[in-house]
Amino acid sequence: MKTSDFDYYLPEELIAQTPVYPRDSSRLLVYDREKDQVYHKHFYDIKNFLKKGDVLVRNNTKVLPARMFAYTPNGAKVEVLLLKRFNLNEWEVLVKPGKKAKPGAVLTFNEQLSLEVLETIEESGSRRVKFSYQGVFEDIIARIGEMPLPPYITQKLKDQERYQTVYAKHDGSAAAPTAGLHFTDSLLEELKAMGVEVVDVLLHVGLGTFRPVKSEDILEHHMHSEYYEINEEAADKINQAKREGRRIIAVGTTSVRTLESASDEFGFVKPVKANTEIFIYPPYKFKCVDSLITNFHLPKSTLIMLVSALSTREKTLELYNLAVKENYRFFSFGDACMIL
Repeated sequence: MKTSDFDYYLPEELIAQTPVYPRDSSRLLVYDREKDQVYHKHFYDIKNFLKKGDVLVRNNTKVLPARMFAYTPNGAKVEVLLLKRFNLNEWEVLVKPGKKAKPGAVLTFNEQLSLEVLETIEESGSRRVKFSYQGVFEDIIARIGEMPLPPYITQKLKDQERYQTVYAKHDGSAAAPTAGLHFTDSLLEELKAMGVEVVDVLLHVGLGTFRPVKSEDILEHHMHSEYYEINEEAADKINQAKREGRRIIAVGTTSVRTLESASDEFGFVKPVKANTEIFIYPPYKFKCVDSLITNFHLPKSTLIMLVSALSTREKTLELYNLAVKENYRFFSFGDACMIL
């Protein structure tokens, strides 16, 4: 299968630059696979497509203010983007311009924080670095860092919390699990009151998820590793639902990748703390996930390939072309799509 098989035309004006207020007023395109029926709704209408006993699985990762600026000994300004933590002081980062970040180079952020470049990670061009700091690392990052918005968002975000889900809990992501941005606290409470069970899992989103597929043959693409967790309580709830034939509905592609990474052939998950490089594309057979709530993704991305695996490539492109025709908003701050 070719990467170009997952291409579609998207007018630039449909790339959402700002989030909508309130969160759940975004639009929602629902596709019912069994009925082959499309519905055009708003996100707050999602309760009409959920029922008692459904299990809504969401990713409670929290986006780090991972975009920071440091200086070389000569005073040149360098952008540093945190990607993945290896241990207490060592991280994988992106550095721009890369020529300022050769092994051995020292970059200084302020009097409390600096880093030393340990090595270049050849596959991605990123760097492994070691931070030196005085105080609490997370507190320093919170003060000096900015939200790492995707490059297709060119407007400055006024409220940094709009790039976090309302249930974000565990620091570690370089990008938001954007399907979750549509939920409000009140909508979640309404769903719980209906008898929908809400279960948290964790996957720290790396930028590799959003990088374009450069090889024409999708089988030559290598996914970057991302850390994920499912605790015992979450696994028990998911497995009980599977035994009872209740639907597992993933909020976002990151929740899908977490569940499918941890599933056995019967769709039962185990408590786990691990890394995953799972790459889902047609004709993948889903083991755990029954339905998906997601955003509209970039052409030729691994994300649109994952969505295509849940229905078909042809149907997914048909839905995307319909969304373009109906002026839905695309990507991180855009509208939502639900595949039933």
